[in-house]
Amino acid sequence: MSDFNQQVIEEFRANGGRVGGMFEGASLLLLTTTGARSGRPHTNPAVFVRDGARLLVFASNAGGPKHPAWFHNLRADPHLTVELGTAEGTVERFAARAVVTEGGERDRLYAEQSARDPAFAAYQAGTDRIIPVVALHRVDLTDPARHRAIAAHLVKVHDELRAELAALREGLDSPAPTLGRQLARHCLTFCGALHAHHRNEDSVFDLLEGQFPDLADSLDRMRREHRVVARTVDELEALLASGAAPETLRPEVDRLAARLEEHFAYEESQLLPALAPEG
Repeated sequence: MSDFNQQVIEEFRANGGRVGGMFEGASLLLLTTTGARSGRPHTNPAVFVRDGARLLVFASNAGGPKHPAWFHNLRADPHLTVELGTAEGTVERFAARAVVTEGGERDRLYAEQSARDPAFAAYQAGTDRIIPVVALHRVDLTDPARHRAIAAHLVKVHDELRAELAALREGLDSPAPTLGRQLARHCLTFCGALHAHHRNEDSVFDLLEGQFPDLADSLDRMRREHRVVARTVDELEALLASGAAPETLRPEVDRLAARLEEHFAYEESQLLPALAPEG
């Protein structure tokens, strides 16, 4: 992240969504997306406009030749966290789902934004790419159907990560004791997926805590476990980068597997009864 963006983000959060400088008076929000390659969270400021119940943001990149990184992240994973200033001078944080507008709708929305702010007309005139317009839809986490969907998704992702980790461990036990590019790529892909999953969970935890106050202590434990797992994953990635042999990697992968299974089991025991109670 650039120093400029970091300053804008800190000022936004400290002043209830208001910033000075080149963004003074602009309608600004913060997008936290999941890195398409790294699986790690990335926060960016973006100009927005309200369009009914949805918020519109524009992947202008100041008219640059490439889409901004946050747009590529949203194409890979449309779930994000939005921070928005309120009339009371606070910052509201909520989960959202991104939808890239297309065709005539995109053209109409961008033309309207260009009429409101001529800078956007200049951005489009300065690049050969079509600047995307992205609609952000607030996710209603109070809906019981949404709770059940979150529970089902949690189990699905946990099972997928368990299967990926099992395949990784099997690869380390293969008769040829060499890591090889394919196994290294498999390991890094797994690590990225795990980072992304836990980042998404952390965003949801913050929002669920207000709805399920009895889960506050459990959610705090889950967040702490995410940090422990993240450190373990970072250590594993460092070993991979160093070209460590499978016999060196195996105990670290086993350590990660044990921590993950304990963590997954605890999450499921705490969250599933709340989100999808039987009967």
